[in-house]
Amino acid sequence: MLRPPLLTFILLLLAAPFVAPLAAPLAAQRDARLMVALPAEVELTRRAPAVSAQNVLGDRRLEELLHSGFPARLHFKVELWSADGVFDALKSEAEWDVIVRYNPLERRYSAARIVEEHAVSLGSSTSFDSVQAAVARPYRPSIRLPSGSGRFYYIVMLDVEMLSVNDIDEVERWLRGELSPAVRGERSAGTALSRGAKTLVTRLLGGRSQHYEARTRVFRGK
Repeated sequence: MLRPPLLTFILLLLAAPFVAPLAAPLAAQRDARLMVALPAEVELTRRAPAVSAQNVLGDRRLEELLHSGFPARLHFKVELWSADGVFDALKSEAEWDVIVRYNPLERRYSAARIVEEHAVSLGSSTSFDSVQAAVARPYRPSIRLPSGSGRFYYIVMLDVEMLSVNDIDEVERWLRGELSPAVRGERSAGTALSRGAKTLVTRLLGGRSQHYEARTRVFRGK
């Protein structure tokens, strides 16, 4: 039976070799950190903040589960808030996922970023430090300041969860039944995949996901 087009594409991306050198290994970095950096002042209205997650796969239990065949799902969410009124107001938001897998037969790690209907390979490597470095590279989501002046800030959230082998099978079966409307353009295939994964995630990290948050300073838009 043929795999759904999006799922097949993602699996091919996860198996693809790195096409660019990775950053230095993160072995020396002990603490997991989620960071968000504002662009330069003159680019605040044109560029999104840079989001990076360093050493979030470094938890020993998470690494053991990864080696046992449980893929890791990193779900990112960025919110833009206005600080002008009596109460802060949410103006816009963006979400994306990073899936990390380990192939015990090939002894290779692989990672892919999924943003709506697009899946982008982050590469594969035999080194755990290398795949951590690939995941840690800064990413700018599709989020922008609204027109007009005001005071704003960004909040970034990250949930690290593990997918069980049964969950992967469930996602594949779910996609075979639900992907067709997305292919016809009725809804985003990437959103469909993400929505399915959210309902099928198995919490294996002490009964809950690992949650991280970071925020920027309040700044003035123009």
